[in-house]
Amino acid sequence: MHRSPHSDIQFDPALVARYDKPGPRYTSYPTAPHFDTDFGDADLREQARRGNDEPIPRPMSLYVHVPFCWSPCFYCGCNRIITHDRGKADAYLLRLAREVEMMSPLFDRDREVRQLHLGGGTPNFLRPEQINELVDMSGRHFNLSRAADRDFSIELDPRFIEPDEVHALAAIGFNRVSLGVQDFDLDVQQAINRMQPVEQTLRIIEAARDSGMRSINVDLIYGLPKQNLEGFGQTLDTVIEARPSRLAVYSYAHMPQLFRAQRQIKVEDLCPAHTKLSLLALAVEKLGAAGYRYVGMDHFALPEDELCQALDSDNLHRNFMGYTTHADCELLGLGASAISQIGDSFSQNHRDLGVYQQQLDEGRLPLWRGLKLSADDRIRAELIQKLMCQGRIDIAAIESRYDIDFSDYFATALEALRPLEADELVEVSATRISATPRGRLLLRVIAACFDAYLDAAPEQPRYSRAV
Repeated sequence: MHRSPHSDIQFDPALVARYDKPGPRYTSYPTAPHFDTDFGDADLREQARRGNDEPIPRPMSLYVHVPFCWSPCFYCGCNRIITHDRGKADAYLLRLAREVEMMSPLFDRDREVRQLHLGGGTPNFLRPEQINELVDMSGRHFNLSRAADRDFSIELDPRFIEPDEVHALAAIGFNRVSLGVQDFDLDVQQAINRMQPVEQTLRIIEAARDSGMRSINVDLIYGLPKQNLEGFGQTLDTVIEARPSRLAVYSYAHMPQLFRAQRQIKVEDLCPAHTKLSLLALAVEKLGAAGYRYVGMDHFALPEDELCQALDSDNLHRNFMGYTTHADCELLGLGASAISQIGDSFSQNHRDLGVYQQQLDEGRLPLWRGLKLSADDRIRAELIQKLMCQGRIDIAAIESRYDIDFSDYFATALEALRPLEADELVEVSATRISATPRGRLLLRVIAACFDAYLDAAPEQPRYSRAV
C-alpha cells in the first residue's frame, strides 16, 4: 500500500485491482446507454420552456462537436470522421448554423452563455477563420458572455496546428485549451498510430501560454499498448516540466467490440493489468510531488487552478465535458452526437453525420434519443454528483431537500456499501457518507452503489473498467 506524502489519495494496488470492474464514468445519471428514442422534439421544447419560466433562469453552457480528424488514433472511442477533405467542414458549419437557428429561439435571449466548448474529433480541423465564423454566428443567436471569467475552451491536436493559429484562437476569445498527448514514447505512438513529436507539442503549449490562455490542459492515457514505466515516466517528466494548469490521466478502455479503430491494436501489445496499475501509481506519485492536486476521476490540477478552487468551495460539477466549474449552467450540445442536459432531461443528437445533416435539411431538430428524469432519477443524480465531485454526501441535506428517510430510501445502496466500508474505501455515519483517501481513486465504484439501473441490468458490457 502506498500513500504519497504529496497527495490526499492512497494507492493500494491489491485493493484497486479487486475493484477494477466495468462501470459507468458518471458524466450523467442515468448514463447514456439508458437514453431512448421515445424522447422527442416536443419533450425538449417543454424542458427548455420550463427553464425560461424559472424565477431566475439558469445561465447556459454550449458544447459544439466537430467530428473530423485527419488520421485515426487506434485507441479512440470518440465519434469522429477520418478525412483530408476540408470541404466537409463547410457543409458541416452550414448545418450547425441551421441547428443554432432552430435551437436558439427555445431559450430566452437574456440567458447568458458562460461557457463555450469546442470538442471532437479535432476542432482545429477547422481553420481559425471558420472557428471565428462559428463563434460569431453563435453570438448572433445566443447571449455569449463578455465577462472576464467566461470559459471559452477548445480541444486541439498539437500535430496539426501552428503557434500563430493558437494566437488567432486567443484573439477570437478562447481562454482555455486542451491538448491531446497520450504518450511521447515512440513505440507507443507507433502502436496507436499517433506520431507526435515532443518539440511540436511543447511549442503549442508555449504558444497557448504566450497568447494569454489562462488554462492549459494536457491529456495522457495509461494502459496503452507497448507502454512501460520507463517510457511513461519520461512522458510525465516532460509534461510536468511544461507545467500545464491541468492534466487528465485517463485509463485506456480496450473495447474493440464497440470501437472499430481499436481492432487495429494487437492484444499481445497491451500492457498487463499489474503494469497498468503501476503506471497509474507512477502518475499519482509524480504529479503529487510536482504540486498537482487530485481533483477527481482522472483529473489533476495546480492548487491555483479554478478546478481546485471549485473543489474547495463545493462548486465542482461533472457533466459530459468532464469536471467543470459551471454547476449552475444548463448544457446545450450542438453538432452530430452532441448531448444536452436541459431541465430534468438529457437528449442526444444523431451520431451519423448523414442522418444529422438530413434532419436539419428537412427542418427538423436532429434528435436521436433522450430521457426525462423521474423523481428517483433526480435524487440519485444529485447523490452521485456529490460523490463524484466532493467525495461525500450530506445525509441530512438530502433528507430535507427531498423529504425522504435516507436509511429507508437507500437501504439497498447502504447494504451495497458495506463491503466497501469494510475495505476502508468509504466511511458511513448517520450524517455523512465520505470517500476515504483509499476510496478517492474508486469514486465511480462507490457511486455505483446508488445506481438503480445497474441493479436492474448488472451486466454492462458497454462500460469501461473502473481503473
